[in-house]
Amino acid sequence: MPLPHFLLLMIAVFLAAAATLWVSIANGVPLVALALAALIAAAVVHFSRNDHQQH
Repeated sequence: MPLPHFLLLMIAVFLAAAATLWVSIANGVPLVALALAALIAAAVVHFSRNDHQQH
């Protein structure tokens, strides 16, 4: 992947994360709830992969 594409991808991810935090905090969602949702989503993605490995 060329460096400009990688940097644009990094900026897009950073802006999406910032927008998510801004909108959720503006609507009164506690940071603990966001952290718990992110942790649960990461666990679901991890365990839903079908790579035939033991966990």
